[in-house]
Amino acid sequence: MEKKNSVYEMAPGEYNLKLAEALKNIPEFKEPEWVKFVKSSSSKQRPIEDPDFWYKRAASVLRQIYKKGIVGVNRLRTRYGSKKNRGVKPERFVKAGGKIIRTILQQADNAGFTESIKSIKGTREKRPGRKLTAKGKEFMEEIK
Repeated sequence: MEKKNSVYEMAPGEYNLKLAEALKNIPEFKEPEWVKFVKSSSSKQRPIEDPDFWYKRAASVLRQIYKKGIVGVNRLRTRYGSKKNRGVKPERFVKAGGKIIRTILQQADNAGFTESIKSIKGTREKRPGRKLTAKGKEFMEEIK
């Protein structure tokens, strides 16, 4: 009998909400004070209004790392970017800000869910970025 994986069984939105609720109980994941005053990207016009934004974004970042394997800040900035309204000129894609993503990854490192991977000079196998640890995979798979 094959064991089903809860990360892929549920719809992504539903899974992220459950993961966000579980992250609220972990002491390492705290919303910084400055989050109430910053935008998530230069393409946004107003600061974030959702009170649970930090936990939802953290859940989404952890799910992206679970799916992709090794993921860096730049790839996540591209993933969470959006089109910028430039008035009369055509819209253009703009990456998301990196501070929110970096802080979430640092909190995940402190919680023991991720580890930093350094690039090895001369090889193309390992990209630098973050990778889930066994503790992180176990935490994400037990959410139902």
